Amino acid sequence: MKVMVTGVYGLIAGALYKHLAQSPDQYDVYGLARRRQDSERVAEGDGVDVPEEKFTLSDLSDVDVLVQAFKGMDVVVHLAADPSGQGGWESVLKSNIVGAHNVLEACRLAGVPRIVNASSIQASSGYGRIEPYKSFSAGTYEGERPIVDHTMPTRPMNIYASSKVWGEALARTYADVHGMSVLCVRIGWVVKEDKPRPNGASVWCSQRDIVAIHECCINAPESVRYDIFYGMSDNQYRWVDIDHAREVIGYVPQDRAEDRM
Repeated sequence: MKVMVTGVYGLIAGALYKHLAQSPDQYDVYGLARRRQDSERVAEGDGVDVPEEKFTLSDLSDVDVLVQAFKGMDVVVHLAADPSGQGGWESVLKSNIVGAHNVLEACRLAGVPRIVNASSIQASSGYGRIEPYKSFSAGTYEGERPIVDHTMPTRPMNIYASSKVWGEALARTYADVHGMSVLCVRIGWVVKEDKPRPNGASVWCSQRDIVAIHECCINAPESVRYDIFYGMSDNQYRWVDIDHAREVIGYVPQDRAEDRM
């Protein structure tokens, strides 16, 4: 299976690339990035080294370049983005809105049958500020676990999160109108030290688990045309659903925040 990973020198993309590259009989892995330099989010010594013949140096601005890079691919895993929105509106617009469109359009033109699209837990982050989710994530709620699932309305709290909601909507358009398979992963809090920070245990995801859910999406049945999955470890105070990903694509997280604190 030929797999292209965009943003390959980023934290999650690099971890996924390295994992897939360890199975050359199963995956023929390629990478695309705007520079050959590890992101500052990557721990020292954890970066990737993509062979020249399997690497495309490009940002997301030129659809024609992306089409050439994507031709012949079975799956494009789109992880290139402004990862936090700290670059402001212009950066979010260029990378997460225009860039997301260009990647999906290039996949359509190149005939790529499946895209795995990086969304974010921040598409739902507003729920974490209201009850009962706020109390549950703080460990002070008594009762059954309250769960936010993929069928509930999004609640983005900043422009970065809103750009990820746009990406999910665009994915739905390309799935329904153009017949492509586009699966969205609402990525939890993945950090370079690979352990939860005190204020993020409820939404933490280990590097092992985030790689696993992306691999599950890559290998999902052809019948799965559009869906949204939460890329989350099985944390004690997790308030988002992971059962849907288990039922549809077989994702079973191996880690919990409480075991890494």
